[in-house]
Amino acid sequence: MFFLLDTSAQTLVVLGTTQDAGKPQIGCQRNCCKNLKSRFFVASLGVSDVKNKKNYLFDATPDITAQFQLLSSITGVKSIDGIFLTHAHSGHYTGLMYLGKEGMNASKTPVYAMPRLTNYLTKNGPWSQLVTLENINLKPLQSLIPITLDNGLVVMPIVVPHRDEYSETVGFKIIGTKKSALYIPDIDKWKLWEKDIIAEVNAVDYAFIDGTFFEDGEINRPIKDVPHPFVSESVSIFKNQPLSVKQKIYFIHLNHTNPAHDKLSPQRISIEKLGFRFASLGTQFMLN
Repeated sequence: MFFLLDTSAQTLVVLGTTQDAGKPQIGCQRNCCKNLKSRFFVASLGVSDVKNKKNYLFDATPDITAQFQLLSSITGVKSIDGIFLTHAHSGHYTGLMYLGKEGMNASKTPVYAMPRLTNYLTKNGPWSQLVTLENINLKPLQSLIPITLDNGLVVMPIVVPHRDEYSETVGFKIIGTKKSALYIPDIDKWKLWEKDIIAEVNAVDYAFIDGTFFEDGEINRPIKDVPHPFVSESVSIFKNQPLSVKQKIYFIHLNHTNPAHDKLSPQRISIEKLGFRFASLGTQFMLN
């Protein structure tokens, strides 16, 4: 059950927790996708400035319709006032199609994107039609250059190493008037990043980081083709950090095969006993 926020809130809401293809994943006949009572939404965050009646989405997933309904039901805010895109992999931008004339027929919804992604959306259909018909208004981002929104909200993109076939990949630092969050749903490996993930987590109050795979051998293809930091690797990196730091971490973007989807799985329980957490749909985090 989700509760309506107070009218002065700046809040972050978890709108999805899974990898791009969701759960169940199309074509999967494994136990992880059989006999599910409900589907899991693709990784996304919502940030609402309730006082100024503004909603911001982080990534436009294939589940954007239900995710926006959830955000609106929690915050009471009925508009989409900005969408921040991490990159051009299918689960992170294709929800933009629902802003088109076949769907919402939005008017100049601000969409914040890095230069290569802006170029991709402008020059490739059907996304270019959203630009031409002014359903979306592309807003340029630059790595480490903050964007100031209403009521003290600040968003700063941070480039991360990932498979950049069509665009750069960024994470976001989301800064409220009192608290801040880090959102990095996709990265190849922490050791390939020029920044120190321990320092980045220490600098925020909440960290939603790539938890795609729990450990090696989870999928039936070479992990080099789809590199991500295993949950077990990230836990090892933070093993010597105090509990207060570990408790900031919420693993997100879990692949359908990841056993940590199951709250009662031994794998998840073992990680939670160490202080780490897993993002859950609808959970709210105050930023003021």
